[in-house]
Amino acid sequence: MNMSQNKKHPLSWVPSTYFAMGLPFIVINQTAALMYKDLGMGDAEITKWTSLIILPWSLKFLISPLLEMAKSKRIFVVLTQLLTAVMFYMVASTLGLDSFFAVTLSLLAVVGLSGATHDIAADGLYIESLTSSQQAEYIGWQGAFYNIAKIVSSGGFVYLAGELGKSMGVVKGWAVVMAILGVLMMLLALYHIKALPSGVNTQKRNAKEGFIILWDVIKTFFSKKNILYYIVFIILYRFAEGFAIKMAPLFLKASREVGGLGLSTSQIGTIYGTLGAAAFVVGSLLAGKYISKKGLKKTLFQLVLIFNIPFAVYFLLAYYQPENLAVISLAVIFEYFGYGFGFVGLTLFMMQQIAPGKYKMAHYAFATSIMNLGVMIPSYLSGELSDLLGYKLFFGWVVLATIPSILITKFVPFTYNEEEI
Repeated sequence: MNMSQNKKHPLSWVPSTYFAMGLPFIVINQTAALMYKDLGMGDAEITKWTSLIILPWSLKFLISPLLEMAKSKRIFVVLTQLLTAVMFYMVASTLGLDSFFAVTLSLLAVVGLSGATHDIAADGLYIESLTSSQQAEYIGWQGAFYNIAKIVSSGGFVYLAGELGKSMGVVKGWAVVMAILGVLMMLLALYHIKALPSGVNTQKRNAKEGFIILWDVIKTFFSKKNILYYIVFIILYRFAEGFAIKMAPLFLKASREVGGLGLSTSQIGTIYGTLGAAAFVVGSLLAGKYISKKGLKKTLFQLVLIFNIPFAVYFLLAYYQPENLAVISLAVIFEYFGYGFGFVGLTLFMMQQIAPGKYKMAHYAFATSIMNLGVMIPSYLSGELSDLLGYKLFFGWVVLATIPSILITKFVPFTYNEEEI
């Protein structure tokens, strides 16, 4: 199915759909961590629980065969956006409760399930609506707008929460932010009712046929050529990131007496969320152009280096604890530019080397589930490991954790030539 058949230009829906995809994940994985830090929770508790509630993104392979049965993936994109909007508003309404931590985590867990389902449907729509050349052309837009969600969520909204907290209190400040997130997701859902392409209408199947499909999806996935190597590859590619991603903003927020940088919530929103995420977007767009010109096979090793090496800036920040905001900002910008540039390579690899075949959407969901599990496990452990080692040694460990991903990428085999996809 190509663009002309769907009669929707990719730029009318790809950026907004992947922005809507990124927002729930960033809120749970990063923004909520800072919210709970502001509300007095400890690093270990925050990293454990906010890592557990992103588990649905690691279980997408169980959901994806059900969506393969759906007549249209378009409707799932809209419905999950509406559900996420309602859950964000409910989080805003319950932050003032004595049991706010348990209640809001439960609501965000629903957001996790909804967001993971949305990801599968949106990726399936992307794969089936665009040709392979269009997939490569718009992969930069996909990655860029997924991460513009970082500018909005961990940047602008974190800054807003910090500023509102000064005038109306921390709880009310964060409640306003969560309510605005709900409104934003609602507006996106309403827009996508008209904007999304129709995709491929498939024949609806019953539950028995669904289980047959699930088994066939699993069997065909694990029978793919080089699949065991690919599984290890996609787990290790983001292994170091898994340790760093959740601890980095907590490290910036922590007091200098315990080894942090002592930044305010507003400063983190500006430096980490906005400037860093903007650098990610630039990196994503440039990577899309770079890969489409030279090809993924020739550039993948360069991409993994660009992705992983910049994590060393957090070790340097922890070691020297600079007070100059410009220095901290430049370090985060450098890391996020490399993060954005290198992340595109992994996304396109899963689309072009793992997804092709009978069940493109389901097998891509399998791959992203495994990838997210590879991030979730080190994220879950990061708080306790940081408490044990201290920030300086912890980020030294992050640097060492980049080595396996670099080594395995050097020898990763390609099953398909890009011309064959």
